[in-house]
Amino acid sequence: MAEEELVDIDCMLQHVGNFGRFQLILMLLFSTINAFSAFHYFGQTFISVVPDYHCDVRNYDLNVTVPYKCHVSVSQDEVECSTGWVFLKNNTYGFVGIIEELEWVCDNAWKPALGQSVFFIGSVIGSLTLGVLADFIGRLHVLVIANMLAFFGNMATILSSDITIFALSRFAAGCATDTNFVMMYIIVMEYIKPSLRTLGSEPMHRLVLLPLLYGSALVPHLSVLGFYFLVPESAQWLISKGRTEDAIQCFRRIAKINKRTVNDKIVESLRKYCEVHVSSKQTNESFLGLLKTPKLRRKTIILVFKSMVLTLCYDAISRNVNGLGYSPFVVFTATSSTILPACLFILAVQDKAGRKALASGSLLLSGVFTTGSGVIQAFMQNPEPILIITLAVIARLGINVAYNSGAQYAVELIPTVVRGQGVSAIHVAGYAASFFSPQILYLSNIWKPSPEVILGVLLVLGAIACLFLPETLNRTLPVTLKDGEEFGEDEGIFEFACCRAPTESMAALNPRQDS
Repeated sequence: MAEEELVDIDCMLQHVGNFGRFQLILMLLFSTINAFSAFHYFGQTFISVVPDYHCDVRNYDLNVTVPYKCHVSVSQDEVECSTGWVFLKNNTYGFVGIIEELEWVCDNAWKPALGQSVFFIGSVIGSLTLGVLADFIGRLHVLVIANMLAFFGNMATILSSDITIFALSRFAAGCATDTNFVMMYIIVMEYIKPSLRTLGSEPMHRLVLLPLLYGSALVPHLSVLGFYFLVPESAQWLISKGRTEDAIQCFRRIAKINKRTVNDKIVESLRKYCEVHVSSKQTNESFLGLLKTPKLRRKTIILVFKSMVLTLCYDAISRNVNGLGYSPFVVFTATSSTILPACLFILAVQDKAGRKALASGSLLLSGVFTTGSGVIQAFMQNPEPILIITLAVIARLGINVAYNSGAQYAVELIPTVVRGQGVSAIHVAGYAASFFSPQILYLSNIWKPSPEVILGVLLVLGAIACLFLPETLNRTLPVTLKDGEEFGEDEGIFEFACCRAPTESMAALNPRQDS
């Protein structure tokens, strides 16, 4: 059989079925994994809920006239509270979080913020370590390991009795973040029809979930052990490791579920393709190659900065639910209701407006409304809570659009030869920036509008930075580092795809080239 007739991995997928019963089952499992990961990620918002409280003055012998949060007025003198606190249930529906349980308020208010920062340290270390491990032992094994880390980390959080145990448990839970669904994302993208990859992933990437008790998210992670019997290992990874026969068994299993028949001639052609191509598929390029030339270095630095702004602001805005005059559960649910509309908006608009206009515009929208909320709180005494929440909902909508579309922009701009390493490094930089999210929110104890002002400025800066990135819509994507250096250099900073007729048609890319 001639070399040009050999069956490669994508062609083999067409023979066994690239959008049938198997893919529907896989996408259903993927949506389940995303639900688990959403509970895992956003659960930290609720363990850190700060209920209304004031100093417990019942045991004071002196004439106490006014109890404050951290002080009491005794004979017209303000002194520190020394008898503990009374926690009110007016806005938490009886929910008791770790802050109330361990009385981490006033002088101990720094402890929850430290624990959440450690969570993001774990996210950086876990993403890097488990990402490397996935190349050695496989995607499916790492998927299960990450969800077990989430289970034990969250369980230990519930049982925490001091800051040391709390910090260690948050670190373990943080190690699972992203990897507990990214591995499943990779498997789904490899086994689904290329033209439906965006449709198959975007609507399920973030789910709108009503906040439940944190402990309810623990048991589902254990169910991922059953994925060993339901989800095949990545065929591309198996072939890259020389395990062609194992990959063929995966394809045969898919064909059986999709009720397809694959003859021996097709299977033998795949074996020959692997012998001819896979072993020689090597490159000496690395992520550092993105920093060697000035134009590509500029684009890479902007992508890193954008990722840091996106991840930091997305996390901080999502978790900024305290002190708004309503129950944090109600506030979180109200702002989370923007996630599904944001995903639908991306599907409807991204291929018309272009990547640059969507990224810059959504960041600017979120930045303006976040800053506006801070300005109102700074200059208005006792502003209407409904006004602040309305601004927060619009800001959350903007950051959801920017965050959920941001990964695709990076994938298209990074040249093919270093795409995997480049996108991973950019992603990790974002998680590293999230370390500061709890600290920024903690600043509200010093000056209430601080988080909104800081986040708003960062978002506007991110929107400006995106103007210096080239458009990728209807453009042939860069393959080599040289392509990346020259890509989009003839484009103005205010030139958007939605404002002009396409001048360059997208090449009919071979789906195997940019997978």
